[in-house]
Amino acid sequence: MEHLLQSAPTFDDWEGVHDAVADAYFPHDMKPRSGGPASHCGLEVVDLSVCRLAHMRFGATVDIVTEHPGAFAINIQLEGSMESRLGSDSFTTTPGEAMVFPADTPARMPEWPADRAVLGLRIDSDYLSREAERVFARKHVQLPRVIDLRGAEGAAWLTLARTTFDNARQAGGSLYTREQVAESVASMLVTGLLLTAVPEEDSATCPTGMRPRPIRRVMDAIEHDPARPWAPADLAEVAGVSVRRLQQCFREHVGLTPLAYLHDVRLERVHDDLVHGRGGSVTDVAVRWGVTHLGRFAAAYRSRYGRLPSQTLAASS
Repeated sequence: MEHLLQSAPTFDDWEGVHDAVADAYFPHDMKPRSGGPASHCGLEVVDLSVCRLAHMRFGATVDIVTEHPGAFAINIQLEGSMESRLGSDSFTTTPGEAMVFPADTPARMPEWPADRAVLGLRIDSDYLSREAERVFARKHVQLPRVIDLRGAEGAAWLTLARTTFDNARQAGGSLYTREQVAESVASMLVTGLLLTAVPEEDSATCPTGMRPRPIRRVMDAIEHDPARPWAPADLAEVAGVSVRRLQQCFREHVGLTPLAYLHDVRLERVHDDLVHGRGGSVTDVAVRWGVTHLGRFAAAYRSRYGRLPSQTLAASS
């Protein structure tokens, strides 16, 4: 795609709708089943390379058939209910539930109503398999056909997905042209989805006493390169344990999650550069140290240091 964010495109006919959705999400066959102008369709997409987020609404009831070639589709129901079919199996999702469509598998949505909005996450199948193995430290992880996002963990993940759209709108899509930002956001989305969808296999606790060696390895890796777009799966790979186990151990021995610890280290590095007037503008310094959400960063910086990052930089000049 040429643009990372397509916002409210104008459609003149159903052929244009079909082509836009096929380009943004998946190749498919689409048949309008009720009257309605193509101009009432809506499509937004954020392209993060290995995955894409697409917000879709059609101006009429449509019948869609696809095999989701090369990638999984996670269709999150935002309004009403919708039937989805995989082979001879039929599933109905309601708001707060997500339908999982495996890659290269015939699927059909026989009646996508005109008033139903869906937030879709497309994930390259090889990337999903690789990330699942890193997140859970085991192979052959299977996603359920329907994911319940109505609990606290699922709701938090859905907020992350929506925030990705908000950031893209505010920055006009330019934020995600930075490779490390796109990579980091993609990994957070996929890791968060996996942790929400797949239950933990056991509840073993962390070793007691001194900080376990896996934690020390992760802390050393973060201190050595905090600017790297670390994702939970990356840190778990350094530790040699699953993401859930690493999070549990960090809470018990550090009092923070691994990503919270990473956030603190980045704040310290940014603060040091701003105090000494190194690195240009606040945005340049923050992005260089791996910050991807400038609004939350500014609030966290002020909470810790008592003033805005821009005020620190101004005082150094």
